[in-house]
Amino acid sequence: MNALQAVPLTDSVYWVGAIDWTIRDFHGYLTSRGTTYNAYLIMADKITLVDTVKQPFFSEMMGRIASVVDPSKIDVVVSNHAEMDHSGALPQTLAAVQPEKLYASKMGARGLARHFALPMEITPVADGETLSLGNLSLQFMETKLLHWPDSMFSYLPERELLFSQDAFGMHLASSQRFDDEVDDWVLDHEATKYYANILTPFSPLVTKLLAKVQETNLPLKMIAPDHGPIWRKDWQRIVARYAHWAQMVPTRKAVIVYDTMWGSTCMMAKAYAEGLMAGGACVHQLPLGASHRSDVGTQVLESGALLIGSPTINGNLFPTVADTLAYLRGLNRLNLIGTAFGSYGWSGEATRQVAQGMEEMHVEMVAEPFRVQWVPTAEDLQRCFDTGRQIAEEMTKRADECGCEVH
Repeated sequence: MNALQAVPLTDSVYWVGAIDWTIRDFHGYLTSRGTTYNAYLIMADKITLVDTVKQPFFSEMMGRIASVVDPSKIDVVVSNHAEMDHSGALPQTLAAVQPEKLYASKMGARGLARHFALPMEITPVADGETLSLGNLSLQFMETKLLHWPDSMFSYLPERELLFSQDAFGMHLASSQRFDDEVDDWVLDHEATKYYANILTPFSPLVTKLLAKVQETNLPLKMIAPDHGPIWRKDWQRIVARYAHWAQMVPTRKAVIVYDTMWGSTCMMAKAYAEGLMAGGACVHQLPLGASHRSDVGTQVLESGALLIGSPTINGNLFPTVADTLAYLRGLNRLNLIGTAFGSYGWSGEATRQVAQGMEEMHVEMVAEPFRVQWVPTAEDLQRCFDTGRQIAEEMTKRADECGCEVH
């Protein structure tokens, strides 16, 4: 008996992916709930496999395929995305299956050829091209830089099903395969975290893609991403969230990120927080001794202000703060206001370095960076409080102008 089973999405489409319960780091992103590598089997006249899985999970994918059909009967393999968590098992799959054709986008064909010495040629497909599978068909849509240059969607019109590669996905290991089987709060958190840490840098392209999809007016019943649950109950929900996130609108939420050595920078952070709250802001404090960089990225996604604090150590900002600044710079979250702060013993370079890093992130510094030597006095903490309140007032003004709320 085959213990591994495929999961039907429709009468002719099956999930044949793998569940990774153990992964906790995904190139710097904390995957605290693990992930899935989704692959899909289309039982058309020409049996088709859409994407594969991460290399160590090849046998799991093949076992699920075998629960539906002999894998050697697969005629076509489509690679929507060349990243190794979806293409890692591709060489083994091609060797085992020996399909007639392997399809990828033009950039995907180049990427796969550089990744692997594949046993067959890759047939590139163009944006808008249709591939006949006999009784069914696939339509291809380029989604360049969402989030790799090779990325594309594959659409199965006869079942109104979109294979969306990494878009609309999330890192979530679960025995449930569909959105309506997962708790709403888990869906919301993991989808937000995924967009924040993977897709935020490409937000202008997300807006263009959603407009393109709307123009094509594709009938949709289901969205099947390469990570996480399949959207069958409420795919409009995740599409609407992407449209909102891509706008990067200012809200009344302020994020305070800091680390501390002997508590002085922490005291300042708390005073800023009190002032922000007094001014009507929703505040999230993220001490880096207890917060991962990807959690910071998640909170910053739907915020209006960012305050970053660091003590000075050896003439530099604190290592955890340097790490988080570099990470946030890559995410390129726009439309933020904020300031920098910190404490020091005798040289005090960190606050200036934090401010410089924030300016490189295009954060509008609406308050002068503030540094305190040794331990903050009551007057110092009052200044932090007053600045926090002023930032909250500016946040409210900007949020009101765009009609935005805290999410």
